[in-house]
Amino acid sequence: MRGPLGAVIGRYPSSDGSARMEGIIKHNRKCRDIAFLLLFIAFWVAMNVNSSFGFDKGNPLRLTFGLDYKGNVCGDRHAKPGLRELELKYWVNPNQVYQSGLKNSEFKLSNARTICLMDCPIPSEDSLNWVCDYPEGEIHLSMDDWIDRNYDYFEFLTPEMRNTSLQLQGPCYPVIFPSVNVYWSCQFIARASNMSLRHWEQMGGVKINEDIVIDKSIHRSINSRSSVLKRYMADIGKSWPVLIVCGGMLPLFLSVIWLLMIRHFVSGMPWITVILFNVLILSVTMFYYLKGICLSTLAPAGWIGNDAISPIIGEHDPYYRVFGRELTHLRVASVLMTIVMITAVLSSIAIVRRILMATSVLKVAAKVIGEVQALIIFPIIPYLILAVFYMIWLSAALYLFSSGQILQNDCSSNCCVYDLALKRVNCDRCCGYSIHYTPHIAIAILFHLFGCYWVTQFFIACSSTVIAGSVASYYWAHGESSPDIPFLPVFSSMKRLIRYSLGSVALGSLTVSFVESIRFILESIRRKLKVYNIMPESQVGKVAFYSTQGLRKSIEWTIKSVNRNAYIMIAITGKSFCTASAIATELIISNILRIGKVNVIGDVILFLGKLCVSLSSAVFAFLMLDTHKYRSAHNKISSPLFPVLVCWGLGYVVATLFFGVVEMSIDTIILSFCQDSEEHQGTAQYAPPLLMETLNDQNEMQRLTQ
Repeated sequence: MRGPLGAVIGRYPSSDGSARMEGIIKHNRKCRDIAFLLLFIAFWVAMNVNSSFGFDKGNPLRLTFGLDYKGNVCGDRHAKPGLRELELKYWVNPNQVYQSGLKNSEFKLSNARTICLMDCPIPSEDSLNWVCDYPEGEIHLSMDDWIDRNYDYFEFLTPEMRNTSLQLQGPCYPVIFPSVNVYWSCQFIARASNMSLRHWEQMGGVKINEDIVIDKSIHRSINSRSSVLKRYMADIGKSWPVLIVCGGMLPLFLSVIWLLMIRHFVSGMPWITVILFNVLILSVTMFYYLKGICLSTLAPAGWIGNDAISPIIGEHDPYYRVFGRELTHLRVASVLMTIVMITAVLSSIAIVRRILMATSVLKVAAKVIGEVQALIIFPIIPYLILAVFYMIWLSAALYLFSSGQILQNDCSSNCCVYDLALKRVNCDRCCGYSIHYTPHIAIAILFHLFGCYWVTQFFIACSSTVIAGSVASYYWAHGESSPDIPFLPVFSSMKRLIRYSLGSVALGSLTVSFVESIRFILESIRRKLKVYNIMPESQVGKVAFYSTQGLRKSIEWTIKSVNRNAYIMIAITGKSFCTASAIATELIISNILRIGKVNVIGDVILFLGKLCVSLSSAVFAFLMLDTHKYRSAHNKISSPLFPVLVCWGLGYVVATLFFGVVEMSIDTIILSFCQDSEEHQGTAQYAPPLLMETLNDQNEMQRLTQ
């Protein structure tokens, strides 16, 4: 059994009767868990090296634009030739596209000849349009002249070049099919122009296959999982102003407003929080339906109005529709949000009778904030640190996701083309180019994701520990503005954290990150087993399978709860993480009837408050992404799904930092109250008068300690 905590913090006599007046918080501490602090520093260095690899090898343009027949990224001004405004990927040979779409065909679409253009070409109504390779060799045209001529220099070709062009070997190719800009690739519409096809046949051109396969082949490529993931990452890069405003500035403003309202309007805040939460989750669900559900069969339409996302960029025939995988994802998100909304509303109704209990405990936190006013502005420090970190981390993530190596494919198919530089038909190196990702890139990305979570948990833990130290100073001074409280207690607590306890915080945040990573891996395995129908057949096996899900979530919640209380004991006692966890766990178990119900209801209200802030970020992100800037031209996003989710997550992190002031104030005071009561035969000697008053008013003291 541990010794009295009062002797540890030195605020009142120990059990042996010796008085030790060393101040509110004991100062003769020493550094703890140094090995984990060194591990955290080494991890930061490794993250910098990892990010440097991404910045060196990556190119975010690859996430949006395709490759041409030279292996250049469309839109890359540093390419040879320069492709600054040539951003659309166009397949010049329709027969290659057709061949790639046939079943059991060895020819792949990635080997079909592509070129970068400013716009998708359309067939002429009275003649035959051509799209020719980049001018070089005997074609003495500049790139600007080539663009001005609509990519057509057929009239300058030698007889040999004209003959190879009629064989679909270049350097010029006929525009037979209309095409439309779908996510910066020109997708063929399988309706050949009769006039262009007649001119082509009159000139002696080879037979061009007309079939829906041409449409489907390109559509499958654009809609592949890897292409969709790249577009999602590109959406995050394009919507960076939305992330700054809705993921950073807005939650900062709302969180500070919420803290000020807790300080001055505490009685009504639980009710306002519950009502606002239900309104916001309904709004987010409606926005998902607005963007994801299509009812019209002629044009993209939302569940309310005609406002669903469209994969087509720019003007197009309203009767032509292209289906994108992103729309399916939004529909799934809409259904999931509906389930969450119904569950949330029912849960809110269930806790209405407990809100008064939450009000009483929030009053104590409001009193602390009023006495230690620096607590309101302190979270701005970790907020600014995390803001800088997230900006660098997101930039590095974009480069890492695009850090594959562009290599020419090794194909055995017949892809002979006329090479302007060699002045002959070349069949040796005519395969297309692809971005190849090695296994170490996947490891680098996973390492980068884990690093983000660990760093986030680390700074949240630092913030919680500083707040706990400040509130502990307030509690052990009888909840008054006592001269015994250190000057600027928040900064005194910061000093103790930085000097002694960073290693313990690093260990605690690593524990949460590790448990979350294991849970994520197990959940991924479970989903894959479900997809492949590899599930337990026996009833016992099914029960065990689904029970492990609840067990994993319970372990995760327990770890986070123990960590939070461990940070409180670290702030008070200066012990190592494991020792502080043991003290906190023993204290909680021995006083579970005292703190359980009050603490849980308070945590629920605070959790709903965090969701209010993050849901507000999501709603405003939807509104910003619905402007013309993100619905057309270069900044058009494929789907609001990922930017909204990122804003939601960033908003929740910011809310966690600021709501931690109230959360840690409640937990610190309750833990200190329980310890105070335990060491004084059930009567707390140092509890703030307001805490005693509110507990007595609600008869909590008698009812919870029975």
